[in-house]
Amino acid sequence: MKQAMIFAAGLGTRLKPLTDTMPKALVPVAGQPLLWHVVTKLKAAGYERIVVNVHHFAQQITDYLQANQNFGLDIRISDETALLLETGGGIKKARTLLDPAEPVLIHNVDILSNLDLARLDAREPLLVVSERKTKRYLQFDEQMRLVGWQNTETGQTKGRLGRPLAFSGIHVLSPSLFPLMDGFPDRFPIMDFYLSVCARHCIRGYEAPGLQLLDVGKLDTLDRAEQFLDQTKK
Repeated sequence: MKQAMIFAAGLGTRLKPLTDTMPKALVPVAGQPLLWHVVTKLKAAGYERIVVNVHHFAQQITDYLQANQNFGLDIRISDETALLLETGGGIKKARTLLDPAEPVLIHNVDILSNLDLARLDAREPLLVVSERKTKRYLQFDEQMRLVGWQNTETGQTKGRLGRPLAFSGIHVLSPSLFPLMDGFPDRFPIMDFYLSVCARHCIRGYEAPGLQLLDVGKLDTLDRAEQFLDQTKK
């Protein structure tokens, strides 16, 4: 069974005042919530089980999914209302809701793209990346293995430098990595985890051909989102 996890627990502070009354996952784009866009894209790519983590206005997300009969999928809620666990902690908590023998496609709820998710059916850890301007770059060697990270604004680095590429917020987590999370706290960023294990475990970057991507995390990008969706459908 193909399975995925959608990060929908964030506070959505960059989308205020919209997120003063609703979770970021339910902010509408082209007449449908962001969550609808990600779930229907996953369903079209053959994903049958989806875990959605919730925190901010959690009940609204649960009610929305129930009102839509979970889109005919096996959708499970990972409840983080007691404490927001960040990306790594969120995955660690959701492990009991996932098949531990199968890879997990992980997708931020505020990412829109033309990416063919069916092409990410890989068993090895995979980070979808692209050449675009950002402040924080993942670093890859000649074989596209993750070797480090750099913040170009502060000069901070982790690991070593290589080819700088921007992370998309979409990745595949291999089941072989789950046991390595046992030594991590309940709350941690997933990228810290990847960077801590990449010297011993192969974590590859994947440059999707012709990738178009929009992070709908701020009000100005939200204004462009409907036009972006029209363009990527052509």
